[in-house]
Amino acid sequence: MGGAVRDRLLGRAVKDVDLEVYGVDPEGFSEAMERLGAQGVGKSFFVYKLGSLDIALPRKERKVAPGHQGFAVEPAYDEREASRRRDFTINALLYDLDEEKVLDYWGGLEDLERKRLRHVDSVTFVEDSLRVLRGMQFSARLGFRVDRETCRLCRGIPLDDLPGSRIFSEFEKMFHGDWPQYGLYALESMGISEKLWGRPLGHGAFLSAARAVLRNREGTPEELRPFCFLAIYAQHSSVGISRILEAIDAPNRYHRLLESLPRVPEDPNPSFVANGARKEGLRASVLGCFAGLRALAKEIGVWENPLEIGVTPAVLMERGFRGRALGEELERIRRRRLAELDTQWRKRKESEG
Repeated sequence: MGGAVRDRLLGRAVKDVDLEVYGVDPEGFSEAMERLGAQGVGKSFFVYKLGSLDIALPRKERKVAPGHQGFAVEPAYDEREASRRRDFTINALLYDLDEEKVLDYWGGLEDLERKRLRHVDSVTFVEDSLRVLRGMQFSARLGFRVDRETCRLCRGIPLDDLPGSRIFSEFEKMFHGDWPQYGLYALESMGISEKLWGRPLGHGAFLSAARAVLRNREGTPEELRPFCFLAIYAQHSSVGISRILEAIDAPNRYHRLLESLPRVPEDPNPSFVANGARKEGLRASVLGCFAGLRALAKEIGVWENPLEIGVTPAVLMERGFRGRALGEELERIRRRRLAELDTQWRKRKESEG
């Protein structure tokens, strides 16, 4: 049921399968699971794990306390009642193994066709704040737009009851999505940026960021993809990247790679790109997330390799440079090389047009 049915219908790889077993009482179900050798992962939830399968009794949830986990769980006795607890209609689809047919009680098949994320139940949906972030990451992973009424509900759901680890987990899934522009739309339209770091993108900044995210979807080195969304977002936001990283509880590696990132000029020149490739090619820098910088780096030969300045420290040491003087001479030569790159590039542009 749920995500496995959705992904199967979308032609995507199915990784995790949830099975719901009907027509058996909790005691008989537990005995059957023990005979199979399945491991219980929370008796109150009637859930057992067998290999890659999660096997459970159908259940419904009732909000009894604040927080993402403040739910009481009770047995459900039919498929419609059990599927009501799901967040989005495309995740509430079931497949009846006996009848060999899809069970769709909430219009999930139509929403799959229309590439739309729509909530199942207006009353139960707002009881779980994590669903707001799940909508964001599903948008980026599936390339689906969030339904207008679902957006309205999400804007009214606070996120302050979520632990940082859960917030980052959902953001990280978005960072790996194939349609980050949809994740950006959800981030802004559902009020997530305003709730987490206090200030959304303005209309013009949003459009610029969306175009940049779309342009940079292809060609970014795989190892940099998790960082690219935030690198681009920060370029168009008036909120500092440190504040954003703290709001989503990002690991130290995000702070290390993003907080030192310079602001990318609208019309970058070769010296800016080459300066970002001082020690390694730009491919190893988060600046490699930006399509314009990638193209320019390849043009001037600093995509795979660092900037060549025409001399090595060993040669300068043979000429008598030591200590501080050695560093100053290397910097002087490097600056001269950067200026030469800009001059050559400008002359070529003038000759071309």
